Amino acid sequence: MNFLDFEKPIADLIEQIEKQKAIGEKSKVDVSVAVRQLELKLAETRKNLYSDLTPWQRVQLSRHPDRPYTLAYIDAITDKNFVELFGDRTVKDDKAIVGGLGSIDGQTVMFIGQQKGTTTKQRQFRNFGMANPEGYRKALRLMKMAEKFNKPVVTLIDTPGAFPGLEAEERGQGEAIARNLFEMARLKVPIICIIIGEGASGGALGIGIGDKVLMLENTWYSVISPESCSSILWRSWDYKEKAAEVLKLTADDMLKQKLIDGIIKEPIGGAHTQPEQMFKIVKHEILKHLKELKKETPKELVDKRIDKFCAMGVVVE
Repeated sequence: MNFLDFEKPIADLIEQIEKQKAIGEKSKVDVSVAVRQLELKLAETRKNLYSDLTPWQRVQLSRHPDRPYTLAYIDAITDKNFVELFGDRTVKDDKAIVGGLGSIDGQTVMFIGQQKGTTTKQRQFRNFGMANPEGYRKALRLMKMAEKFNKPVVTLIDTPGAFPGLEAEERGQGEAIARNLFEMARLKVPIICIIIGEGASGGALGIGIGDKVLMLENTWYSVISPESCSSILWRSWDYKEKAAEVLKLTADDMLKQKLIDGIIKEPIGGAHTQPEQMFKIVKHEILKHLKELKKETPKELVDKRIDKFCAMGVVVE
């Protein structure tokens, strides 16, 4: 398991536990009491450490290399019948955005999300979860398909931002994202958006307009990353921790500002420490909200969705 800098006390205790167990096996000595004491200390240290995380530490957890990505969630929460769909029918298939049909407890759902990749080769293949315009157009095509067949949409958001390359701009990156915002606001089926990692800028917002927008506990959602904000304001990345604090990008901050509808608690230590438990929690949340949203008529869904997003922010004329 990989550990972040602030997790060093936990890493040290786990190392001590492993050493004690190795000594016990090698010398045939009963070390159960010592191991038990260390495990109790580990549990207490974890509880104390993760109960008071800074915004920057939550940003670090959202990027943890062991954290589960979109396809892992889809595989775990569907009935093992996910059918991935490809291409935007205009340019090509964008590997940074995945989508397709799958069922949860017999209910068919259109899943769409960003996929980063778990190895260096996969990350390059997935463009580190940064979608091109054709990725957002593929997402929109799948949403329209879901609307045609009256199936709800679930989006899983985890991206450092839309791809900022020249070729992406040439193919209409801004227009593709703006089109998604417009069309998602009017989609006549339930939409649930869940931020499972990074929620950066328009890259996240391009699949982030929903009836219910939820954030996992250790994720962030902002117009800009702390590093980029620091480099613009202070001409250096050294102030990224301060930037993370003033950007108010954590799930708690987003809920206070009424920019999201709820927070999904993670296991102590983050989603990567107990992924199976995390998958069950997310599945439960999806089913719970789908049950509520299915009671609404298409017109009610659209009207409430538009009203919710129009109420955000302040307009001065």
